[in-house]
Amino acid sequence: MTPTDFEQFIATNKKLVESNLPKYIKGLTAPDILKEAMNYSLQAGGKRIRPLLLFATLHGFKKNIELGVQVACAIEMIHTYSLIHDDLPSMDDDDLRRGKPTSHKIFGEANAILAGDALLTYSFQLLAEMNHPDITAKMKVNLINELSKAAGPEGMVGGQVADMEGEGKNLTITELEYIHNHKTGKLLSYSAIAGAILAEASLDQIVKLEKFAQNLGLAFQIRDDILDIEGTEERIGKPVGSDTGNDKITYPSLLTMEGAKDKLTFHIEEAKIILNNLGLDNTDMLSAICDLIASRDH
Repeated sequence: MTPTDFEQFIATNKKLVESNLPKYIKGLTAPDILKEAMNYSLQAGGKRIRPLLLFATLHGFKKNIELGVQVACAIEMIHTYSLIHDDLPSMDDDDLRRGKPTSHKIFGEANAILAGDALLTYSFQLLAEMNHPDITAKMKVNLINELSKAAGPEGMVGGQVADMEGEGKNLTITELEYIHNHKTGKLLSYSAIAGAILAEASLDQIVKLEKFAQNLGLAFQIRDDILDIEGTEERIGKPVGSDTGNDKITYPSLLTMEGAKDKLTFHIEEAKIILNNLGLDNTDMLSAICDLIASRDH
């Protein structure tokens, strides 16, 4: 695989998700202001790492990417709802997201909350309504069950609570990893697990892919923390140093910048080791996602 092949993979599959997301919102019978607020945040750009991880997993099992489009859109809706709520005055109180005004700055706090609520609940409807002939009822139940766990109190929401409780405290590395394994890692893990469910992977392969994605999730967050110090507002789309301003413990503050970069390398290498033991001969795109997360500048 060449770098151009991976760039084409990213471009094609980002377009696939971004062309379908507004169609799902447009088809809703709902107040226009709600649909506008939902679509505003969905179309705010972003790396689309989670859908790409899902598609790369399907690619690894030599399955048709089309199988995962609806699931990928559901994942992006969950992720986007979490960002809308994270940005609220009662949470991180951010004015910018991906270089654009945050939802509550455009639509008001109440409509932002409701847009997030709508994206969360609609994501499960999308999964329930999948009608691809190769997607069985059992697959749909498994996908909904796993997403519920990844996004709920045992996953992303629990991680967000732990993150808020940790503000201003001297956390250990174990406590910090708990936060990020849940707040960021669970939805990334779900993206790989969902691809494996759709590909009818073995239980052993699903367990390994979950561990692979856990390492990617931690690497993703470490890179975020590094960029919060070394990045630029133009590239990352929000003020640099916002984590320090919110009195949050980060990997650089806990391990030093050099230690954080070493930890990033460790998790990327661990992910690749797991990838090599999956028993697949088509993991080039998954490996390229590891490198993308390690080197991203936004």
